[in-house]
Amino acid sequence: MKKIITFLTILLASAVALWALPKQKVQADETPVVTLGTSLTEAQKSGTLKTLTAPLNGGNYQTITVTGEDLVKYLNPSGDNFTTSSGVWSSAMIQKTSPGSGINVKILDYNGRDNITTITANQYKNAALTAGITDANIYVTSAIPIDGSGALAGVYAAYAKNGDALNQSQVNAAQDEMNTLSGITQENKKKDGYSDAQLSNAVAGAKSDMAKIGNNISDSQIRDIVNNQIKINHLGDTINNNQKNQIVNVLIEIRNSGALKNGNFKEQAATLSKQIKQNAKGIFDKFNTPENRNFFQQLWDSVVHFFSGLFGTVVVNR
Repeated sequence: MKKIITFLTILLASAVALWALPKQKVQADETPVVTLGTSLTEAQKSGTLKTLTAPLNGGNYQTITVTGEDLVKYLNPSGDNFTTSSGVWSSAMIQKTSPGSGINVKILDYNGRDNITTITANQYKNAALTAGITDANIYVTSAIPIDGSGALAGVYAAYAKNGDALNQSQVNAAQDEMNTLSGITQENKKKDGYSDAQLSNAVAGAKSDMAKIGNNISDSQIRDIVNNQIKINHLGDTINNNQKNQIVNVLIEIRNSGALKNGNFKEQAATLSKQIKQNAKGIFDKFNTPENRNFFQQLWDSVVHFFSGLFGTVVVNR
């Protein structure tokens, strides 16, 4: 029986891997938008533009300036305390890609140095997903060491400039999520058996599981999903109960924001999880062996896969 389970696991994993190969084709009719922090000097603006537009290989782009007013507009509703005179240095470029390619984020060095001190690429990805962004390449950099929140505010502003204003409730949830994940990573970064990739994948996986149930998912179902994702990602020895409650509360806020109503949310969340695992293969390859897959995880995967294929959603009655 164990051999059969092992064979089926390998076969299913191979099929999923082939199906999920990322598509990075850029939308030809979309001009990339570069966001520049208002506090940059002229020399820093030039260096930032050079850094962010290098992936375009000479292609066209448009620019917008992100100010303290943008920080107040997009970030303060989630609890930040920026003012209209707050400085902005972190900058970004957003480039729309073909449907199904997911959200890809790369933090670029500025003059050979990574100046984004707090927010990780995976945290940007999860926040962008929650905010309602789909299928995009996002590049982030800063001319000086900074946490990086201004770059994401710039991305929100870029969407508004192109007539695709994001839902503010989702933006608020995205900012709360990013602050929560960043805080948990800071608290656990020196612990053995913990990585930001594991936490980010647990949250992305939880979003995917939530979307399978739908917007009517209950608080208790969200908590069950979080507990399961913590086990799957081998975080049970590092994530404490307070941190777990923070994750549950953020996911409840995401549900309440209406993010799950987006028809692309489930697909984008699943794609994000695959990207995180692919980019951290050294970590996840240790976990994803038949020997390490516990019975609870196998049972959960089987139930979700069966009902997803039969009905397209999982219906759980309590």
